[in-house]
Amino acid sequence: MNIKAIYRSSTFFFCLVIFFISNVVAVELPVEAFSRLPSIKSPALSPDGSKIAYLKNVENPDLTLLIYIDLKSGEFKTLLQTDNLINQIRWFKWANNETVLLAAKFSRHMNTEKVDHTQLLAIDVGAEQTKQRRLINASTIYSRRHYSQHEDKVIDLLRDDPTHILIALDAENANLPSVFKLNINTAKANKVENHKLKIRQWMTDQQGFVRLGRALNYKTGAAKIFVRKGDNQNWQILFQYNSLEDAPVTALGFDKNPNILYYTQYNNDKKALYKVDLSTDIHQLVFADKDYDVDGALIYSKKTRSVIGIHHISGNIYWDESRKSLQQRLDTARPKTTNYLVDFSEDEYVYIFYVENDYTPGIYYLANRKTGKVNRLMTQYPALKGANLTAHKLVKYTAADGTTIEGFLSLPTGSEGPIATILFPHGGPGARDSNGFDYWSSFFVNRGYAVFRPNFRGSSGYGYEFSQSQMKNWGLIMQDDLTDATNWLVTEKIADPKRICIVGGSYGGYAAAMAAVKTPDLFRCAVSFAGVSDLRNIVFKSRYYTNKKFVEHQMGKDVDNLIARSPFYQAKRINIPMLLLHGASDTVVNVRQSQRFYQKLLDLNKPVEYIELADGDHYLSIQRNRHKAFTAIDEFLKQHLVSPK
Repeated sequence: MNIKAIYRSSTFFFCLVIFFISNVVAVELPVEAFSRLPSIKSPALSPDGSKIAYLKNVENPDLTLLIYIDLKSGEFKTLLQTDNLINQIRWFKWANNETVLLAAKFSRHMNTEKVDHTQLLAIDVGAEQTKQRRLINASTIYSRRHYSQHEDKVIDLLRDDPTHILIALDAENANLPSVFKLNINTAKANKVENHKLKIRQWMTDQQGFVRLGRALNYKTGAAKIFVRKGDNQNWQILFQYNSLEDAPVTALGFDKNPNILYYTQYNNDKKALYKVDLSTDIHQLVFADKDYDVDGALIYSKKTRSVIGIHHISGNIYWDESRKSLQQRLDTARPKTTNYLVDFSEDEYVYIFYVENDYTPGIYYLANRKTGKVNRLMTQYPALKGANLTAHKLVKYTAADGTTIEGFLSLPTGSEGPIATILFPHGGPGARDSNGFDYWSSFFVNRGYAVFRPNFRGSSGYGYEFSQSQMKNWGLIMQDDLTDATNWLVTEKIADPKRICIVGGSYGGYAAAMAAVKTPDLFRCAVSFAGVSDLRNIVFKSRYYTNKKFVEHQMGKDVDNLIARSPFYQAKRINIPMLLLHGASDTVVNVRQSQRFYQKLLDLNKPVEYIELADGDHYLSIQRNRHKAFTAIDEFLKQHLVSPK
């Protein structure tokens, strides 16, 4: 065969490949493949690396299980189970090699609102009969005068003392915690630091001594960070600012050297990582990113107890060569995924890592550095194994005033625009979207929709000025960024202008409703899950709580202005179909926000549907509610976006 013939054959084959790839259509998977709660969550190693505990969600019946596995014997045991209707597991941690601590969350009425409460429990994994014991009860603290809303504020596990932990508890005065040393076997506690100086949060050093307190005046916003320096037991002010007016300073933690404290502070509008030597008062810049805030948690070595890195939006940053080398080897072995080191034994020979990418749901692995063995533990979404999911593309668009906004665009495989599109603003609003697997986006894309998740102004991570744009700007510049995002999607011929729906939860639900008020001509429909509809009511209700000034600072307090920015009061301007969903037991956004909005729309003869999820919370934590919500949204979108109207 001559060279030209080979070239023509190769070209023809290449064209065929492109033809078939460009016409691949993803199979529409069952709703339940996406709406299943993650199969497993939060695997954690015991200090000696011989055991794993993790949360597992199962169906029929719908339960969340706290499970323990002995890696040596293979013993497998359910330590606790909950149907998430009354109690939920907020977190769990190994206190020592035999005992797991966990926080149980439940809700109670306070004034006219439901609010979350927590209790601290302990479970001995080796006991023949597994029982949980409450660690803070009527006899735990002598002369207790106040019963705390939150009893799970563990500030130090005291790794050198396996029978005790340190907790912060407002046992005498509300919202003014003291520090107690709590015996996890007897549930008896002794005070080690009395409440003082309006300190709301305490921090210990790596030796287990109380060294730092964060003080806040709820009425004025005045904030102070107090420290003890060296052997001096007096509390000294290290930083002070006004939380309502100034960029904050955030203490992150002490290094193994008890004189070294890490903190974040804004530097040229972006949050950067610093450390200070308390013995010399010398401050040093450790890490900064000119594009994004450095706002992650510190990474500690369990072996040395030293700070070895920090979590960052672009990937973990390590300055410890051993950990950096391990991360590099992991990335070399798995170049197609983003790989996270999750947990280590205290000797750091046994560890858990997690892998995912935009189109691969998360998978946990167990590895042993001594033996070199790597075992797959479990995947979060087993029903999506082998599914034809798509990547997210980081894009930028320009708002009307010239501000550059980032966002993530996800397109169905083989799609050719313009197509039906979902604008999907995140909640918060002080949060942000990022790359990696997202079950909501994957669900929408599987249905054939383009999905755009803009990090509009008010989102976190883009600097102080950007994040502060949310203050008194709900429904204004933040909303305008979403309008500009939609116009950009149309201009770029990504979105069919007749088939765009805005979908959001929490703040995103508010934004969806406000889009129906301000720009109904841009959208075919709107979906609001657990959304705020009445800003005036939010500010009014804040008078019952300590954060009243902070709510007013965020929302504003001019009544006419709040009414103008509330979908509830502007409902007459809505003329597109809306779907409202809300959990009946939501403690973050009261269900009345959607109930009243729905009734108002009905009274005005507006096209609206409302689904109230029995016992539901703000996070769709109950499996049947998650299935119901996904199914309802799926049907609503198909009704309004499948073909132009």
